[in-house]
Amino acid sequence: MRQEMELAKAELKQSATQAGKGAGMFTGAAVAGHMVLLFLSLTLMWWLGDALDHWAWGALIVAVLWGIAAAVLAMRGKKEMKEVRGIPDTTATVKKIPDALKPDEEARR
Repeated sequence: MRQEMELAKAELKQSATQAGKGAGMFTGAAVAGHMVLLFLSLTLMWWLGDALDHWAWGALIVAVLWGIAAAVLAMRGKKEMKEVRGIPDTTATVKKIPDALKPDEEARR
């Protein structure tokens, strides 16, 4: 039994290390993706600014586009969160368990 526990600990440590490395890579990818969006937004802003003869109009248009994107994502996220069910199977199972989980009235006196 002790050897099995040690093996499980070693496997969990290795899995956690790999998961940590993967999470770090995803974080790096997210930062790089953010930088790409930032520079593409700046490019669009300057391009629109040149087309409209003033950079402020380009900045305003890009800001409005990002605001619309944020609003759409927020509404979609709110809809998804409303559909979260929690743990209905566990709740149903616990309700079926007899009063074993409830404190004994005699023990509290």
